[in-house]
Amino acid sequence: MTRVALVTGAAGGMGRAITDRLLSDGLLVIGVDIDGPSLLAMAADRDGFTPEAVDLTDPDAIADLFDRVTTAHGGLDALVNNAGTCFMSDFPDIPAQELDRQMAINFSSAFHCCQGAVKAMLGRPGVRKIVNISSNGAYNFEVFDPPHYRASKAAMDTLTKDLARRYARDKIAVNSIAPAMTETPLFDVLTKDVLARAISAMPHGHAMQPSEIAAWVGFLISPAGDVSSGNIIILNQGRDVR
Repeated sequence: MTRVALVTGAAGGMGRAITDRLLSDGLLVIGVDIDGPSLLAMAADRDGFTPEAVDLTDPDAIADLFDRVTTAHGGLDALVNNAGTCFMSDFPDIPAQELDRQMAINFSSAFHCCQGAVKAMLGRPGVRKIVNISSNGAYNFEVFDPPHYRASKAAMDTLTKDLARRYARDKIAVNSIAPAMTETPLFDVLTKDVLARAISAMPHGHAMQPSEIAAWVGFLISPAGDVSSGNIIILNQGRDVR
């Protein structure tokens, strides 16, 4: 049976790399993003890819998505919660609306997707996988990240640990990957000075590539990742080792 994965934020730089990795590993991939035209362009040259334009800040739209996935495929084997952004207002001048939007995109969307995914995964064979794309910003306070962004990713990691414990005997493995500086379109929200300082702090002298993070996602979703659950895997070239 061909395994089915759902990747959120699939039209972004990280999402495309994760999608391509899972397709190359033989999975069917449902790509979810608010950017419908980009998803359609991806579908044009990717066999096994199904585009789904969905606003992930809408819980009802998420519930409908997972109902359709279950009807079409009989369930789900893997979920990658990759959708996210970083708003750059700084404390204490963060507007309430921006805080709510940050949490809705980065955390609430993942929460509701996990709800739908667990229901779709129960009864599927083998070890099913949830991989949450977190951030080194939840742990490293020596580089600039706004506090509402940090909080959204830290909340995601707490969800990871809770679900890993809750569903271990159901053979649903849940892990977070927390990358440091990775070259994606999110670079565009940083000033040149902030970006330069962040990259200079990386031990290898350069940002990581989306394909490198995608390789870790692929590993966790592969059978080799079956025994890993409840872990926050920090990828930062050894920057924060003390």
